Formats: sequence, C-alpha cells, structure tokens
Amino acid sequence: MLPSPSSSPVHPQILHNRTNVVDECIPPPHIPRPFFTQLPTPPTKHAGVKRVATSQNRSPIKRLKLSAEDESESSDDDEDEFVVEPKTPRHSIHRFWPQDPYQRAAPAAVSTRSILQSFVSSNKSDTFKCQSIDLSSFLTPPYACAYSHHSKSGGESLLAVATEQGSVHLIDTKKRRDWDLEPPRTTLQPHTNAIFHVAWAPTDELLATCSGDHSSKIVNVSSKEVLYSLRGHTGTVKCAAWNPQHQDLLSTGGRDGTICIWDLRVGENRGHNSGPILEPVMMIQGAHESLNTKPGRPKNAIKAKSVTNLVYNGSDSLTSSGSFDGILRTWDLRFLTDKKKSKRTKGKKTTPICISSTDPTTDHGARRPRGILSLAPGTISTSGLLFALGADSRIHTFSASTLTPLPVSYAHQSLKVNSSFYLNMAISPCGRWLASGNGGRDGSCLLFDVASAGRPFARAEDGIELKGQIGEVGAVDWAENMLATCSDDGTVRVWRPDIETYKTCVESPEQGKWDWSWSLS
Repeated sequence: MLPSPSSSPVHPQILHNRTNVVDECIPPPHIPRPFFTQLPTPPTKHAGVKRVATSQNRSPIKRLKLSAEDESESSDDDEDEFVVEPKTPRHSIHRFWPQDPYQRAAPAAVSTRSILQSFVSSNKSDTFKCQSIDLSSFLTPPYACAYSHHSKSGGESLLAVATEQGSVHLIDTKKRRDWDLEPPRTTLQPHTNAIFHVAWAPTDELLATCSGDHSSKIVNVSSKEVLYSLRGHTGTVKCAAWNPQHQDLLSTGGRDGTICIWDLRVGENRGHNSGPILEPVMMIQGAHESLNTKPGRPKNAIKAKSVTNLVYNGSDSLTSSGSFDGILRTWDLRFLTDKKKSKRTKGKKTTPICISSTDPTTDHGARRPRGILSLAPGTISTSGLLFALGADSRIHTFSASTLTPLPVSYAHQSLKVNSSFYLNMAISPCGRWLASGNGGRDGSCLLFDVASAGRPFARAEDGIELKGQIGEVGAVDWAENMLATCSDDGTVRVWRPDIETYKTCVESPEQGKWDWSWSLS
C-alpha cells in the first residue's frame, strides 16, 4: 500500500495528493507556500488514481501512469490494474491558495503584554503641572500633547503640551530622581483661546497649533516667535498635519468640514501683531459630506460633518476622518482646485481617490454609524496599517493604501468615549504599542499590543489600563521608552516600563501607592 503522510519517512518535500511522488506544483522559493486547509490524504479507489497491483515477489506489471495522456492509452482489459477517471485537474492544489494576502498563514507575533503591564509612573518625578497664566485658577487642563521627532528617535525628551488657555508648555520629561528639580520649561502663548491640537514640523524647528479661535499659528521654537497666522476656517480648527517631505507645507481640518492646504512660502501677507496672515492655497470643502451634494454646509443641516484627523500618505496624498461615520477618505493633493479658481467653478466638488468600502463602526451591533476621533498610522512592525479610534469605543484597523477595514479591532471594558471628540491616540516609535485616551472620569488610559493587527487570523489581545490621574485623559503621545498622558486635572504624567518597580508595587500595594502609579490589569 502507499504510505500515508504520517507514516512516510521524514522528508522535506510534500507528497502529491494523488500519488507518492514529489509534488511538482509547489511554488518556487520566491513565492510564499500555499496555506492548506487540511493535510493531503492517501489515494483511495475513488480518488482518481491509476494504481498498479503488485506482490511481494514480483515488480509492478506496468509503470505508474501520471498523466491523462498516458492513462488514455492503457488497456481496460488488464486485470492487474484499474483506472478511475480523475475528478480534478492535477494542479488542483492551487485551490487551497487564498487570494487575499491577509488570509495566508504567518507566524504569530510574540506577546509583549507583560512589558505593557510593567509601565509605572512616579508620583513625584514623573508628574508635571500646567500652571494657569492668571490667578483665576491654579491649574489649567491640557488638551493636546506631542513629542518632538527627535524624542521619538531617542534624543532629548521634549514634550509640547497645549492647554485650555491657549498656551504651550515645552517640557523636558527625561528620567530624574524624586528629589531632583524639574528642568526649566519654556512657555509660549500663541492663542488666547483653547488649543486642541499641536504638531511638530519634520525638522522640529516649527510648531503648528490648532485653536478654537478659527486659526492656526506657526511658532518658531527657538525664538518663541509666532511666524504665521493661518486663517481660512470658519470654525474650530481640530487637527494639523505636516507634509513629511516639505517643511513649508501642511494641512489643517476643522469643524466647518473643510480641509485647508497651506504653503508657508506663498499667500496673502497682511501684517499682524502675531505674524503675517496667510490664506490657504487649496481647499477641500465638505470633505466628509455626501458626494452627491454641493460643497459647503447644507441649509437644513443641524451641524457640519467635522474633519477630525489628517494623516499624510507620502507627500502627495492625504487621508482624513470625519465626525459623522467611520468612512475614511484619501485625497490626491496634485489634482485639487486652486481656492480662487473654485469660486468660478462653484458646484464642482473635489472627489477623493479612495474611500473605505465599509463602515466598521456598524459591525458590532451599533444602530447607526459613529464618527472617528483620532487616527494613528502604523510604523515599522505595523507599517501599512492605519488605526482609528471610533466613537463606538473601539479601535479599528484599516489598510492604509486601500482604506479597507480589517477584521481586528480593539476594545476594553474601561474604554469610554462619551461622545467626546477631543480624545487622542498615538502609536509607539517601534510601531508595536498603541495608547488611547479615555473619556471616563477615572483618569485612566489604555495600552494595546497591535503587532499582530495585520496578520492573518489575528486576534486582539486584551488591553492594559494605566490609572494615575483624575478626570478624562484626552491626549497621549509616545517617545523612546516613555508615554505621556494629559488629564483634566491639569497634570501630565510620564510612564516608563520598570519590571522591578512594578513587582514591588504589586507585592506591597499599600506602601507603593504613596510613590508610584501602575497598571490595573
């Protein structure tokens, strides 16, 4: 009898599913091997195999027939062999090769949940207070934070924190001992209204702020000067994104549903005490409105469909999210209409080059679509992915190139959005860990290991909850080996992985709570 796969000698080659010969259909080394739904079974009487009768003392009467041509020439009267017409072609092995790359087999990523659990924060040296600029209150809530690009690559730990009073604190969050004084910080005052987003330029020389006064400011970090005032929105500016390859190009999105494209080298230069006023060079009006309506806010609309976040895909395309649903859109910046020309072509609307095929916010029992609060592009281990924090209190995963929602999403019983569109999300420099703000009043943030998000048949791991503040934790950001969280209690905390300290706190929680804060799960 023919040997089965389990009883055959150890051999690096896979046997064909019809005969005990080496499979010639296995793809060459440069092509990934197919994923088999089941092991090949030994040939049977009805498996479409021509088998030769043998005995112990004599060799096969005829050679084994492997092709359809050879089988057609054999004699049907031969009693020592039988022929059964094959049901499937010889290359049917390719039926088990999935066409979707996300369905192919791949090794599972090693979990780093134990490392996320070890994140701790000192109640003395890792806590920073946002002082009020006047005497009306002691502390002011921080609404946004961002580490410089140099900090994310292991350089100086410089964190920009934007507050409700329109100020920006530049804080050095390097590790220090409890009795060491806080390093001197720089405080800027580009606005007199709340700042909801802050972004560093690619060279870390400039800082862009987004405010409730309908404007954005470009600040020189070294000279502390406001170089430009960007005015083009008719509502609160919610987000800003710098072009990764051009220091003078950036985009902003606002509650008016408009995306403005800015070039710091051109525009109307009108003098102002806070720097020259620039107007956008291009605009996308009604970016997340229905494609069948005219641009601008409909007269019967209750509220505009805000642009909540922007992410550059290279230097020529821009991905945006909105407050109305979980559909993402990508825009080709090379084919946008000039702002002045758009006035003469009123009614002609800019169309995105790519739109999400489905809305993932409706996949988990929601009765209606929910908006997206924050976007975080993957990097290194998660390159090619895009993570989106939805108003359904889940973190969804998209393919960055096609905007296709992937099966994996992340949730936690403590993750609450509470209809707040001021929560932020950030991914670590290694691309493996994701931190999310939390709308609950318990002062916690959530950490997730997302390294397996793009792998086939991946399963979302449980998140880790960090609690050390009071009120809503709205803003988070990563640097090398540290995480910053901003809370409504007017404080900024820095968290670092420290396994020894974490073990000590878990073993003696009553004693450790006076000096440290650590994870709850």
